[in-house]
Amino acid sequence: MTKKGLLHACAALALAVTAASCTKKMEQTPAEANDNGKAQLKQVEGRKNFGKEGIITPLPCIMIATYDAEGNPDVMMAAWGGQCGHNLIDFNLSPQKTTDNIRLKKEFTVSFADARTVKESDYFGIVSANDVPDKVKRAGFTVRRAPNVDAPIIEQYPLTLECRVVEMSENGRVVGEIINMSADESILNAEGKVDLAKLQPIIYDSSTNAYRVVGDSVGTAWSSGKVFE
Repeated sequence: MTKKGLLHACAALALAVTAASCTKKMEQTPAEANDNGKAQLKQVEGRKNFGKEGIITPLPCIMIATYDAEGNPDVMMAAWGGQCGHNLIDFNLSPQKTTDNIRLKKEFTVSFADARTVKESDYFGIVSANDVPDKVKRAGFTVRRAPNVDAPIIEQYPLTLECRVVEMSENGRVVGEIINMSADESILNAEGKVDLAKLQPIIYDSSTNAYRVVGDSVGTAWSSGKVFE
């Protein structure tokens, strides 16, 4: 082998070793990664430490409704989301039917699961419309076309936001602009505002995989803290 060929062989070997090392790191299991991370953590004294495991609460049970290319209605439950501006909502979706529909239509509606619709709402989160195209009908729910966006309103959810996509990333993060909010009279108080005590929205408890109803009022925003002034 010539000197030049030997140099090329050594360089190739070095690249192969580096690639193998990187591959090994990438193939590291989540459990191994967590163990390595925990080994470097300093424990908070007097508390149980969970490492990278996190609980963000409350997580809303957001019901996202869309139409596909053939006009078939779909609805799914999402928990990773919330309000990110006065008239903006955002959430994160994995690749699925709803993600495809939003990319296609650029519009959707958002409602909120409540104590009366726990079973149906959970079903919408379990089953994909790719497998059960008529899952909305199968759950006994009915829809009407939203007047301001190309998306369905689920009649059994009394509070609905009509939304248009403002931003949608490749990894499924969606930011939507709220075009209109409509509420059934049954969930309004005497002043005509949405009453959560009447709506009884549920949240997802990721610690125990439970659904919980939003509780009673325990204070008044921008007022209760004035006792310290």
